[in-house]
Amino acid sequence: MFDAPLAKDAHSWMPSSPCGPACIERTDEVSPARVLARTAGIAGLLVSYPVAHLATPPARRAAVQRRYARALLGCLGMRLRVVDNRRPDPEHPDGRYASAGTGVLVVAGHVGWTDVVALAAVQPLGFVARADLIDWPVLGGLARLMRVVPIERERLRALPATVARVAERLAAGERIAVFPEGTTWCGRAYGTMRPAFFQAAIDTGTFVQPVRLRYLDRRGAQCTVPGFVGEDSFLASAKRVLRAAGTTAEIVLEPLEYPGLDRRDLARRCERAVRGADLSRHGLDATQWIEATTTRVADPSPAPTSDPTRLPH
Repeated sequence: MFDAPLAKDAHSWMPSSPCGPACIERTDEVSPARVLARTAGIAGLLVSYPVAHLATPPARRAAVQRRYARALLGCLGMRLRVVDNRRPDPEHPDGRYASAGTGVLVVAGHVGWTDVVALAAVQPLGFVARADLIDWPVLGGLARLMRVVPIERERLRALPATVARVAERLAAGERIAVFPEGTTWCGRAYGTMRPAFFQAAIDTGTFVQPVRLRYLDRRGAQCTVPGFVGEDSFLASAKRVLRAAGTTAEIVLEPLEYPGLDRRDLARRCERAVRGADLSRHGLDATQWIEATTTRVADPSPAPTSDPTRLPH
């Protein structure tokens, strides 16, 4: 959540991304007046949400959080499109991750800070977030209300304890989202899903929900404007997002993955479900998405040269 680009003095073992300003392509923009209106709407939501959260009975807070996330996404100028590729299941109606009280680990690729809003707009859930987010103005307070699981990425020794906290939340029937790549990518390329947090699903016997997350422009083409990469600052990224016209956040829910016994195998299965194949390893600079055969939304990128096979579910 809000994973900023890797600092120059970051440890060598921390995930890094080659994506930078060159990855961000220009798109259609709205008028300055529209940008101002969007900004005012966001300010109103950020101020009113803590009050609404505290004033709402716990049993109804999930619905309030979802409405606010959708409203915030709208104020960012984004539409939400949810595609459910899972088998019909009465326990997961209406394109939700899971029914109330059912724990699920949601995993997705990480493009930028808007990912959190898009995922929460589908169904409220907790997030694993960088620890210093708690100290950010306004956003830190929201993070505490959302009960984020803080992670100190520079402290490798602290990782097992963080995984254990995620496992506790899953065992308690909560929905927790993680970005296993460990850093942000532009959306056209992506990194390998690291296996650490998949151990929480294995330890608790919790299903994993792979999510294919991408952004499209008003013409339906891949959009890199939400990418929070390179030396990007939050302010520069926010201005770029607010100026963009007709952006769609597309959430594709792939079939649930059984936890199994091997976190590396589970990570590979989820990566296969989300990516089809990790083409970034082969140095391809074209759009990296390969749509699964069951996906109902056409991919505007060039067709791959070969058809990837998916593991059985």
